[in-house]
Amino acid sequence: MHVVVVGQGCMGITAASGRPTPPGRPSNGEIQVGNPAHHCPTTPSVRSRMPPRALLHSAGNERSAPGEQPAEIPAGTLAQREALTNIFAAQYARAGKPEKTQILDQVCATTGWHRSHARKALLTAARDKPARPQCNGHAKYDAKVVAALAVCWTILDMPAGKRLAPVLSELVPVLRRHSELDIDDETAELLIGMSAATIDRRLAPQRQRQRHLPVTRIRPGSLLRNQLPLHTWAEWDNTRPGFVETAVIPHDGGTAAGDHLRTVSVTDIATGWTENRTIRATKPIGFALDSIAKVFPFPILGLDSGNQGAELDEILLCWCEERRVAFTNSRPGCGGNHHVGQKNWSMLHVIAGEHRYDNAVEMSLLNRIWVALSKLTNYFYPQQHLVSVTELNGRRRKEYETTTPYRRTQRHGRVSAEDKAILADTYARLNPAELHRQIKATTARLHLMAAIARTSPLPDKVAGADDGRAWRRAVSSAV
Repeated sequence: MHVVVVGQGCMGITAASGRPTPPGRPSNGEIQVGNPAHHCPTTPSVRSRMPPRALLHSAGNERSAPGEQPAEIPAGTLAQREALTNIFAAQYARAGKPEKTQILDQVCATTGWHRSHARKALLTAARDKPARPQCNGHAKYDAKVVAALAVCWTILDMPAGKRLAPVLSELVPVLRRHSELDIDDETAELLIGMSAATIDRRLAPQRQRQRHLPVTRIRPGSLLRNQLPLHTWAEWDNTRPGFVETAVIPHDGGTAAGDHLRTVSVTDIATGWTENRTIRATKPIGFALDSIAKVFPFPILGLDSGNQGAELDEILLCWCEERRVAFTNSRPGCGGNHHVGQKNWSMLHVIAGEHRYDNAVEMSLLNRIWVALSKLTNYFYPQQHLVSVTELNGRRRKEYETTTPYRRTQRHGRVSAEDKAILADTYARLNPAELHRQIKATTARLHLMAAIARTSPLPDKVAGADDGRAWRRAVSSAV
């Protein structure tokens, strides 16, 4: 263990070797403490290191007299150095320049600090510190508030705090009106006033317990409308409700062979309104689009298909020509639409999973899920839309608006008053918690049917081309 030797002169003596060291050049593993600014040809005077309490009584003493021998001192702890700093802080603030020099000599000799660091520590300790507010031992957001927040978070499909915070003021009164949240007014006020950062901190344990979602097959891609075929009956306008993107998602379970169900997904770009319909083959896509157009709160003016393939593009083009709807698609190799791809993450692949569906019962269950999910997501799920992009000093700043598709539709000037009144009547009757329970129950039944059909062997007495579909229908009826 190396020992520190302190002195006031131009040389220091190390305890390990006994050899003098030049000023400012301590030997390896050792610390030399002294004042190299004072040069003298004689042996330096050394002040033995004393504990803070001893220094308290000797704060006004002069330096040690010449002739005193160097003394070995142990290294002090952080608490001792802090106590010593507090002892000399007030005296250092009131002292003149000679007295400050003397105090710095004593502090440096005792602590081993550099003079600049010792000066800064003394000045910092002399400043008045702001008083911390006393904590009464009660957290602002207790367990009841966090439990109510977890209910809202679960109903809205576990969004981030930036998406959840803006809609709490609307969601909490709805849940209380339907007796889904049994909280008093004070708790409701605290819940509505929570910031996005506080929500993320309070929900961190629940988020950690959630399993990772499966990887989707459809990715958001670039939206390109400058390639043929292109038929336009209206000028394309992303800010006007009615210009939509569509995608056809197969439920083949990873095996494209044989008949399987497909889901047609349509998303409005301006409002984010999304509808889904499941069909058995590609030819009924027109019927699925007709069903979706009937429930949309505004007429469909334009349709972008991404890059679905020649067969699907031909069907969609015929549908648009009959109804005089603008039709566009993307370049070959640029499949996937930006807006509808984002909705497919939560509304299609998470709900339907990676199972294979190919019978009428499963198609009926999927369409029941889409109807309930449409009410929940379009009326209550918050979505972020990019509002503006600014660039300053090479840094790009994006501003987003967070609200529900229902609110965007209500405030848009291109939507008729009659359609807005219909939406308001529907919204007043909806219970988001009940819709969430229906979706969970129907999805669990759908996944159970798919799992049984995949793991159960075919009966020996069944033989023929339609054996697989017949057996799956039998399993569906049993579930």
